[in-house]
Amino acid sequence: MGNTSGDGSCPDIWELSNGDVAMIGQDATEEYRGRLPDGVSIDPGERLIIVPRSTVVAAKVDIPDA
Repeated sequence: MGNTSGDGSCPDIWELSNGDVAMIGQDATEEYRGRLPDGVSIDPGERLIIVPRSTVVAAKVDIPDA
C-alpha cells in the first residue's frame, strides 16, 4: 500500500462539506469478511478499506478532538 504523497494516486482522507469524513484505501472486503471481530459486519453497499497508518497519522493534525 502506498502513502499520502500529494500526487493523487495514493490513499487519502478528507472532510466533506457536511462534516463527514471520506477515505480512499485498498478494498479488503473479501479478504477480511470471514475474519471480522465479533459484532462487526459489512452490510450491503459497504466496503472494508485499509488506509495505511502513515496516512491516518498525516491526517491527525486536521482531525478535531472530540
